[in-house]
Amino acid sequence: MQATVLILGARGRFGLAAARAFADAGWRVLGQMRPGAQAGADERIEWLATDLQDTQALATAARGAAVVVHALNPAYTNAAWREQVAPMMDAALAVTGALNATLMLPGNVYNFGAAMPAVLREDTPQLAQTVKGRIRIDMEAQLQRSGVRGVVIRAGDFFGSGRGTWFDTAMVKRVQSGVFTYPGPRGVGTAWAYLPDLARTFVAVAQQRAQLPSFEVLHFAGYQLTAQQWLDALDPLARAQGWVAPQGHVKLSRLPWPVIRLGALFLPTWAALSEMRYLWDTPHSLANDKLTALIGPEPHTPLPVAAQQALADLGLLASAPVGAPAPTVAA
Repeated sequence: MQATVLILGARGRFGLAAARAFADAGWRVLGQMRPGAQAGADERIEWLATDLQDTQALATAARGAAVVVHALNPAYTNAAWREQVAPMMDAALAVTGALNATLMLPGNVYNFGAAMPAVLREDTPQLAQTVKGRIRIDMEAQLQRSGVRGVVIRAGDFFGSGRGTWFDTAMVKRVQSGVFTYPGPRGVGTAWAYLPDLARTFVAVAQQRAQLPSFEVLHFAGYQLTAQQWLDALDPLARAQGWVAPQGHVKLSRLPWPVIRLGALFLPTWAALSEMRYLWDTPHSLANDKLTALIGPEPHTPLPVAAQQALADLGLLASAPVGAPAPTVAA
């Protein structure tokens, strides 16, 4: 019997990646989107133009769904998070409970705070002092005490499958001019998640959900990358595209944090960015032992391939580099 998944916020970046991954695995995919939004082009997704807060109507439309993926995200400002995250979570829990389903939530590293250790495990103390960090801690606690079956899959910064994160808004914004802009020190390694890999991990965990307790947290390792490792991955692409000379290299530019701090006095988004700067100065990675014990090897695309596809998704590649490998590789 074909399993059914409901993706809340399926028009968003992670939501669409998850919807495609579940469809690739043979699931029936229901994609919730706000009324009036334009349905995506993937014909395998059954679009539900239903308001998130109309939980009864949404649960009725999604009858039979065994898994619900929470892919909802407010704007990046602290005010938006304070106002919208809890109602979104309430609605997700109500729909999942009505369906007697399992709620899957993408987590992040905000929970651990500036004092986080270099290797983050599921039992690492969560000592966040930022607005977003405390909200993320509350979200997970709300899921745990709700009585709804739930699993949090924590991952690093997203890249790939479209726009909306540091990768496209800052880091590769000038890559066609041979410049890579990085928010942190050159040699500090931080956690990254290529969205197609993370989405396939959600599918793999969903398929093994019967083996999990009523509430579980799993860590997705993805990559731990420094600025230099990003440059090493981008250099061959930049040469092939003619962005740098045949023997040249992409130049590293630092994000102008003093300007952002000044702008934070007037711009709420910049204020939110400034509060999270510590993430770029603090080396960290995610240990995935529990995840791999459940699903086997973590889905993983080699960084040069992932970087190439991420740039292609952004429409930045004039042509595929000669001899480039296929865009998706699984471990």
